[in-house]
Amino acid sequence: MNNKPRIFCVSNQKGGVGKTTTTINLATALAALEKKVLVIDLDPQGNATVSVGLKRQQGAKNSYTVLTGRDRLEDSVVETNIPFLFLLPASKELLGMDIELAGVEKPQFFLQKALSQTDQFDYIFIDCPPAVGLLTMNALVASDNVIIPVQCEYLALEGVADLMKTIERVKRNFNPNLSVHGIVMTMFDVRSNLSKSVVSDVKEFFGRMVYDTVIPRNVRIPEAPSYGKPVMLYDFKSVGAQSYIRLAAEVLKREKELICHG
Repeated sequence: MNNKPRIFCVSNQKGGVGKTTTTINLATALAALEKKVLVIDLDPQGNATVSVGLKRQQGAKNSYTVLTGRDRLEDSVVETNIPFLFLLPASKELLGMDIELAGVEKPQFFLQKALSQTDQFDYIFIDCPPAVGLLTMNALVASDNVIIPVQCEYLALEGVADLMKTIERVKRNFNPNLSVHGIVMTMFDVRSNLSKSVVSDVKEFFGRMVYDTVIPRNVRIPEAPSYGKPVMLYDFKSVGAQSYIRLAAEVLKREKELICHG
């Protein structure tokens, strides 16, 4: 790797589509390859923080204090129990960011500024809230790539189309290097014709942008966070864990292709 980390924003304007699960398990898979990985929890709910067995601590250094310039990123990152995986925890204070920074000049660039100081990670994954407010804008402006999890359900395509418009606006106005790395279909039900139809529609519309790996509905995936573990540590042999391992391999393959063509 070069000194500049590859930065991925995991985003969808819709909630409950598997953003946090995708963020944590991709990060864990890359950490298992001894890549130094940072997860930034930008969601006030703090699900990524809890999913790696850590607690939100009011007053501690976190993504809110880093975004607002109170603390430096390097001083605020914490180690997880997973080797090579680090976390910048969330805070409920993130809820007020849109109002707090309304009158500040260029508030979209706060995270980019914080990340420009670091060269100690190979990969950075940003877990976004399910809305296009200032937090998601900061993530998009700071990132190289966007990974979009899409639930296999009715109207899925509509939500992705809205996010694509937002990404295009960010590219045009703030971050010309931003690109969509891929779309990952989540919560796929093998018994459901609707799931199969949604995957088919999304692939027809977005083509090669859609990853080949599909994440199935698997009880182990929602169980894992309650034990403070990514699913691949909670139950490595489960179909959920194995699907995220395949997705990580596909992400790395695309990374090599991008580097070769770049």
